[in-house]
Amino acid sequence: MSSVPRPSVLGLAPAVPVIPVVVIEDAADAVPLARALVAGGLPAVEVTLRTPAALDAVRAIAAEVPDAVVGAGTVVSPAGVADAVGAGARFLVSPGWTESLLDAMSCSGVPFLPGVSTTSEVVALLERGVSEMKFFPAEAAGGVPYLRSLAGPLPQARFCPTGGISLDSAPSYLSLPNVGCVGGTWMLPADALAARDWARVESLASGAAALRTTPRQGRQGR
Repeated sequence: MSSVPRPSVLGLAPAVPVIPVVVIEDAADAVPLARALVAGGLPAVEVTLRTPAALDAVRAIAAEVPDAVVGAGTVVSPAGVADAVGAGARFLVSPGWTESLLDAMSCSGVPFLPGVSTTSEVVALLERGVSEMKFFPAEAAGGVPYLRSLAGPLPQARFCPTGGISLDSAPSYLSLPNVGCVGGTWMLPADALAARDWARVESLASGAAALRTTPRQGRQGR
């Protein structure tokens, strides 16, 4: 009997090199912010569950921005999985994982990226049949050299590095064969969000989306 392929976060928007990592304090900002990111060419939007407004923001984007692929980040418990999926999240991202959290994400019906920062965590996830992961905190955990060193012994593992990545450093990550995309916040500067300067957000998103033209040497197929 053939197995059912696991849903893929990295396959949700395969031409998109960057997933914006969004912290929303006011749910009223969710829709215009998501529209600006989509207009700039970044349709996959990770709304972190760090504020009281986060779930309402996910609901609003899911309902009012059909071109967005809205996901929930900073998912750290089975209850958080249920809340995020109930709000309309189409993918889940965690900073790390436990057995109970992984079980909940696996049963959620949506793609997910469990967070890793060590080789042992990567091997443990591969043992559980999970090959797509968030590498976090990317820069603090070893950055490009660390991920490059994993590509040889663990070529089946693919990553979305997040944490400390900038427009300048993103191309180095995207050139790696085991990186499908990166997560970042540089297109969401605090002063632009405070001023609700959605035109600036769109412009910065366009610059991030343009990274899709960066050659990815030896990139594996999906």
